[in-house]
Amino acid sequence: MKNLLLGSILLLAAVTVNAQSKKTKDRDAIKKMCGCFEVTFNFAETFNYSKDSLYKASENKVAKALEWAGLIEDEKNKISIQHLLQVGDPAKPHIVKHWRQDWTYENRDFYMFNGDNNWLYKNKPKSEVKEQWTQKVYQVDDSPRYEGSGTWVHVDGKSYWENTTDAPLPRREYTKRSDYNVTERGNRHEITNYGWLHDQDNKKIIRKAGEQDVVLAHEKGYNTYVKVADEKCKGAQEWWTKNANKWQLVRNKWSEVYGRNKDLSLETKVNNKLLFKQLFSDEIEKEGEISDVIESFVKK
Repeated sequence: MKNLLLGSILLLAAVTVNAQSKKTKDRDAIKKMCGCFEVTFNFAETFNYSKDSLYKASENKVAKALEWAGLIEDEKNKISIQHLLQVGDPAKPHIVKHWRQDWTYENRDFYMFNGDNNWLYKNKPKSEVKEQWTQKVYQVDDSPRYEGSGTWVHVDGKSYWENTTDAPLPRREYTKRSDYNVTERGNRHEITNYGWLHDQDNKKIIRKAGEQDVVLAHEKGYNTYVKVADEKCKGAQEWWTKNANKWQLVRNKWSEVYGRNKDLSLETKVNNKLLFKQLFSDEIEKEGEISDVIESFVKK
């Protein structure tokens, strides 16, 4: 009996150590997406299924940028990375607050995009997210974009994470097209010897209440993040140091909104102005002002 008990204890200890080791590898992989990167964005519409003879596919999109991905939270079960674009003259660069990605371990609370500025709240059971990480992606104003859960895989010298989830249209599309309203994003994040890769297999979907989704077209995305010296992104780092407090207040307010754990619908404009334009204003700085602006976009 003693041998059986000892064996069980040793087995449990081994399983626990292995789980901790796996989680450490996961965290290390996520944090390798931090730093200064030369980014190349590549998107191409590959197939379309439109019955309209005049249908026009999106043009191939290729763009390059210098991007700083700064670690703003590093906790046991959460890692948060803020992306900033640095453009223009390197001596006097222009900084653009870009997207943010939060990684949360065994997260159960989800806001799933459902088209037309609506997100459905979903609480998943523990069994569905065991040892998984949720990537939560936010707009430039820290409003929701998309999120999905998956397991980091470390095998044959590779580290990658995959998930498929619904998302709003990217800027390169919604400024030019209105014939579909959901992007089903097939995301793969892989750590590479040059930095990391964001590989995408997307579907352009028409979604209407009470009807079956219609796949309008497929799209391939292939975005490479090539690591360069942090010094090249000095302008972005300095900008964040000056503006971090304001955006902490913005994140705090959104956390309170997300913590309501109910379906979320947002206005497109308030007072004929988009949310990001209001929050980017230097006139909106105080906690109460930020709260009022965000709350004005939340449909009751």
